Amino acid sequence: MSVAKPLPHDAAKLHVTGAARYVDDMPVPADCLHLAFGLSTVAAGRITSIDFDPVRDYPGVVGVWRAKDLPGPCDCSPSNHDEPLLAGNTIRYLGQPVFLVAATSHHAARHAVRAVKMEVQKRDAILTVDEAMAAESRFEEGPRIWKRGDAGEAIDAAPHRIEGRIEMGGQEHFYLEGQAALAFPQEGGDMVVHSSTQHPSEIQHKVADALGVPMHAVRVETRRMGGGFGGKESQGNALAIACAVVAQATGRPVKMRYDRDDDMTITGKRHDFRIDYCAGFDDEGRLLGVEFEQFTRCGWAQDLSLPVADRAMLHADNAYYIPAMRVESHRLKTNTQSATAFRGFGGPQGMLGIERVLDHVAHTLGRDPLEVRRLNYYAPTKGGAAPRPPAADSPRDILAKKKELEAHPDEDLTSRGAQDVTPDSSPAPTVPEGVQTTHYGQPVEDFILHEMTERLAESCNYAERRRAVAAWNAENPVLKRGLALTPVKFGISFTLTHLNQAGALVHVYQDGSISMNHGGTEMGQGLFQKVAQVAATSFGVPLESVKITATDTGKVPNTSATAASSGSDLNGMAVKAACDEIRERMAEHLAKLHQDNPRDVRFEEGMVKVGGERIPFAEAAQLCYMGRVSLSATGFYKVPKLNWDRLKGQGRPFFYFAYGAACSEVVVDTLTGEHRTLATHILHDCGSSLNPAIDRGQVEGGFVQGAGWLTSEELVWDETGRLRTHAPSTYKIPACSDRPDVFEVELWDGRNIEETIYRSKAVGEPPFMLGISVLMALSDAVAACGTGYPSLDAPATPERVLAAVRKLRDGV
Repeated sequence: MSVAKPLPHDAAKLHVTGAARYVDDMPVPADCLHLAFGLSTVAAGRITSIDFDPVRDYPGVVGVWRAKDLPGPCDCSPSNHDEPLLAGNTIRYLGQPVFLVAATSHHAARHAVRAVKMEVQKRDAILTVDEAMAAESRFEEGPRIWKRGDAGEAIDAAPHRIEGRIEMGGQEHFYLEGQAALAFPQEGGDMVVHSSTQHPSEIQHKVADALGVPMHAVRVETRRMGGGFGGKESQGNALAIACAVVAQATGRPVKMRYDRDDDMTITGKRHDFRIDYCAGFDDEGRLLGVEFEQFTRCGWAQDLSLPVADRAMLHADNAYYIPAMRVESHRLKTNTQSATAFRGFGGPQGMLGIERVLDHVAHTLGRDPLEVRRLNYYAPTKGGAAPRPPAADSPRDILAKKKELEAHPDEDLTSRGAQDVTPDSSPAPTVPEGVQTTHYGQPVEDFILHEMTERLAESCNYAERRRAVAAWNAENPVLKRGLALTPVKFGISFTLTHLNQAGALVHVYQDGSISMNHGGTEMGQGLFQKVAQVAATSFGVPLESVKITATDTGKVPNTSATAASSGSDLNGMAVKAACDEIRERMAEHLAKLHQDNPRDVRFEEGMVKVGGERIPFAEAAQLCYMGRVSLSATGFYKVPKLNWDRLKGQGRPFFYFAYGAACSEVVVDTLTGEHRTLATHILHDCGSSLNPAIDRGQVEGGFVQGAGWLTSEELVWDETGRLRTHAPSTYKIPACSDRPDVFEVELWDGRNIEETIYRSKAVGEPPFMLGISVLMALSDAVAACGTGYPSLDAPATPERVLAAVRKLRDGV
């Protein structure tokens, strides 16, 4: 059985030797053209004149395109059709593509765009939250409000009340491989596009729309990306469209890639947020009512801002039951880059708001923040622990249930665990006795953070270290330490229900080798290896027998983005369905040859057991081929139990929750604001892990990236709207030296109560929020400098930490 084994990444050797091929590594014909965008130099304005003669005269330039020269708007938006490839005469942010240059080399194209002579009449730009609110510059009419009970009344009646504000910056994705695309024109007007994208089907759709051809005329292939983190979910559309349009116009292959500074200047980032809060609580710190007002700076185009802001509202509770709650969300339009998807997709921002509230409550009452957090946790499931799920159905059982459903379509098989028989929009579920619901109405039936927190607190000696930190701070006036243990409860599913589907294509060749393809994309996270393990387990063969080919819209159509932590959940199930179908066919044929019952045929250890004999899998495949048995199948999976009304803010948007907890200890130099993370201990819930080694890597990387967002990664725009932090020299991602000196990660030993692929849980996004423990620990350290609450904003750069220290020492 290949699943659950800690196997290395399938391309690990290729990565470390430099042999892994990315879009920019692909050989191109000698006549390939290279593209670059000419960018706006103001944040808002109107072009009054533009002279392209110096550009056309630049050596190597083949053509120049403005918006009016394109075959149409060439919309790049993933949502609202409000993002044309090139600006017309109206400029909406500094760095917006205005024109397109094709040249014989990347160097020539990039230098030629700088030769343009362009005059622009500047207009007042809306850059900040305050300016957008004053101008009523929004993407929706008025704020969106979700609520449970009367939070205002609960707060007024509470024994204690706090108010505050937390601001958190955005974040640059900083994938190691920049955005890139390569288009090859084909006969009959077809187009093949190689793109570094998390969403090949969206690239296919957008390119087809721009070219005015059906989707079947465009094939998109993605072998791998050098990182994505959400930044390649929609931001790659512009490059692919530009390459395809120029390829169609010239009949030549066309390539485009961004240099790092262009990439950072043009593309969207994580949404920065401001959250105002008001909370009422009792003498122990139990929350009675909370009001949040979330301000989301979305940028110039809608992109994915609405679902990002929705998810921030959905995760405004994190791991805490709040009896009365009101969340108000403002989606603000500004003259900045269009903020986009980023790991966590709004969840981190929403969680940080409630974690600030709990920290503020604990400080107000003089109690241990962990005690206050645990007091407010959702109730444990009946018996104090999540119910142990039954053993996963065997592939044959699942197929039998499917056939039974087909034979008796009117019979309800859901009570027997039939795979995927729940409709997309299920009736609102009944809430089991003793189970609490979120503020949006989803029952929390598998809450395991009580046990997880207890284990982590014991394993990291939290209580003893808490006393040690207090003793240290009492004796050291300059270096102050802080400690925090924070939880994560993260919902898994796309909140746009129809995206929760996946397809796969599996071939078994007559020599016993297996090839498969699915809609997920590999960006370094190990998805291909996990899904290969699923296929190997299904056929009982060594992992070496399975090859996953590049993601290809010509093989598996209508795929969803590899996002929302759904890659393994969706594509693993789709591949398993295809493998199980082939297994069933093989079992029936082999059983007939050996006068055996198909249900007794076993595929394991590279052999097929049938009729008392052990046949090598390769021989079994040959027998089935000779018997004219189809050894190819498609697989499909859709997530059950989802029922979500985003306008009302009610229903079940998530299939299940993933959990985690992290304890971090920091030290702060109160003379400079510099700080270090001394130790981090993590306990994370991956369900029954498909690959513990890969999952551990995801947890480690997610934590570091989350801590980077909250400490060192600062995006700075000047008063003209120019992004000043547009290169590694000015934008600081965490380095190896920034990792905790003590960094221990343990995976929770449990299984998903929902019927996911081998009862595993998603692990892409949830670990990111573990980084919140570092910001809370920094707040704890700063609090030791005075008597007030520090109200530390993020990112907690040395400058911000020093300012917070000085305020406390000055009694502000």
